[in-house]
Amino acid sequence: MCQIMIHCADQDRPMLKKTDDVNFSLSAYRRMSLIRGIERLCREFSSGKTPVAIGSIHLCAGQEAIPVGTAEALHPEDRISATYRGHGWALEAGIPAFEVLSEIAHKGTGINGGRAGSAMMIAPEHRFIGENSIVGAGYPIAAGVAMAQKIQGTGGISVVSIGDGAMNQGAVHEAMTFAALNKLPVLFICENNGWAEMTRSDTVSPMPRQAQRARAYGMRSATVEGNDPIAVRDSVASARTYILEKDAPVFLEFNTVRLWGHYNKDLQHYRPRSDVREAETRDPLVALRTRLVQEGTISEAELSQIDQDLENELEQLRTEVIAAPEPDPATAMDHIIGAAPSPVAAVAGSDEPSETTYGKAVAAALQAELNARPELLVYGEDVGVGGGIFGCTRNLQKEFGATRVFDTPISESAILGSALGAAMMGQRPVVEIMWADFMLVALDQIINQMANLRYLTRGTCTAPLVVRMQQGVTPGSCAQHSQSLEALLFHTPGLRIGLPSTAQDAHDMLRAAIACDDPTIIIESRAFYQRQETVDFSAPVQPIGGLRTRRTGKDIALVSWSTGMPVVELAAELLADSGVEASVIDLRWLSPLPEAALIKEIRKAGNAAFVMHEANQTGGVGAELLCRLREAGIENIGRLGTPDMRMPASPVLQRQVLPNAETVAARVLTQLGKE
Repeated sequence: MCQIMIHCADQDRPMLKKTDDVNFSLSAYRRMSLIRGIERLCREFSSGKTPVAIGSIHLCAGQEAIPVGTAEALHPEDRISATYRGHGWALEAGIPAFEVLSEIAHKGTGINGGRAGSAMMIAPEHRFIGENSIVGAGYPIAAGVAMAQKIQGTGGISVVSIGDGAMNQGAVHEAMTFAALNKLPVLFICENNGWAEMTRSDTVSPMPRQAQRARAYGMRSATVEGNDPIAVRDSVASARTYILEKDAPVFLEFNTVRLWGHYNKDLQHYRPRSDVREAETRDPLVALRTRLVQEGTISEAELSQIDQDLENELEQLRTEVIAAPEPDPATAMDHIIGAAPSPVAAVAGSDEPSETTYGKAVAAALQAELNARPELLVYGEDVGVGGGIFGCTRNLQKEFGATRVFDTPISESAILGSALGAAMMGQRPVVEIMWADFMLVALDQIINQMANLRYLTRGTCTAPLVVRMQQGVTPGSCAQHSQSLEALLFHTPGLRIGLPSTAQDAHDMLRAAIACDDPTIIIESRAFYQRQETVDFSAPVQPIGGLRTRRTGKDIALVSWSTGMPVVELAAELLADSGVEASVIDLRWLSPLPEAALIKEIRKAGNAAFVMHEANQTGGVGAELLCRLREAGIENIGRLGTPDMRMPASPVLQRQVLPNAETVAARVLTQLGKE
């Protein structure tokens, strides 16, 4: 049920009588003033002919009472995530003001060394999971943080704030569904300042109160006066108690004001002057100051002295930040991706190689890692009870329990975002996206979130998680279930990407991925799941990286991966009948790309290469490979991919357009001048 837990209008605020209220109000006044002062410095830094801070800065003037009141009610074991208008949240989480302002000014002394800037500040060491410049994206990550807190029994909660405009983002509602279903200790906060960027909120929201929207998830919710730090503090304290006692999330909507524009350069041409004036009458700092004086808590002269002391502090801060060094240009490429981990131990009790399927080899890898790593979680759509639609997680829930292997709603943003949040808290999730095509509805969580973490934190925080998915064409699969999308991910720095083509690699590469501290994407092929092969589970698992030469030859190297491997292996046999000895190279890992090893193998194979992949040709990985080979001085090169088209469901039409061994062999003979 949606409830009004606390509502304090300006005209009916209670007198400050309790000592803790008095002390907190004085503390809140100074803390809110500090936030306001830093936001003023941000405006100064971003103006003039030679600005200190470049780019857009989203300022929280008018909303200071919310982070201050919230932080007062939190405990050290709690974690905080914020919207991009989050400087106040960063300060209240405990990041020193110098490091906050330095980061906004892109200085080397910033909390992220200038890598995050104003809108993506992150400091897990200060319990600050970070700001998020993608609207609404922080909710799924915060749900993952809460999931880890619950599993680990920390006794803490995850607090996450967004603006009211973000309430129309699908990821927000996926996260609330995920949290309510799993009874996660998360406090969802909406800072409702009446504006969704440059549009009035009431013109884009279907309901007058955002708290009402949380009712659909069976979540306790409230609308609270967000300009009163005491009301905020008491509401959050009440919510925190409820969350931990009732084992359920809570949603709080704080009504507040935006005194300045959407960002630092916003002229607010869209905003009526009357709205600006009305917001100024609700300025929380002015209201708190007036209240403190009227109730005799402190004199005007004493408050003026606090203001003067703070101005002196801010002036010193201003001077120090301006004088702070710029980041070292030599470090710009540091911490994009981590070093490869050590080899993984063989499965205990394994002996001789045995016959199994590609799909069962995946299951064996998950079973081995669940046994070896108590922090490992396996989840996704139909992963638990049903064992996955391809059977790769069958019986794992029975063996390891529903806390470690479980089903999720059909909510890709929640699955991927929660995996990141949980990984940041020390868990090691392996999540399944049923079809690679479905990844596209939540690509933000992979590219904008996971891939950035190591770089932004300069290697102090990583995302040790694995995303399993399968892709490719099978008879009858339609255009939304048959794409090969590795090139999208290959383009993104910060990810590891593997595509196993054998059952042995399906087992070994998944275990290597789980051992890695970077976000790793394992792309399987459903065409292989039932293929019977021999697997040696007793062999040590090599760390991420490296290709496999499946066949040696002196005339040309045929290069592929995943579903391309059976095609080029058969093409090599056809070429042998024509007197051409072709090497067959399984690239396996696209990131880290084994470029040096690939060039070495090609030089041994006649200094000639032909690259083939099932993905459509334009913009495919093959184009990048050929470019690099040409730069290395290898000029006898060729490629083949699927034509640039949508994939039909008809097997007859599919066979007409997919690369096949005969076509590959013919193209190679032409390339070698032996047509």
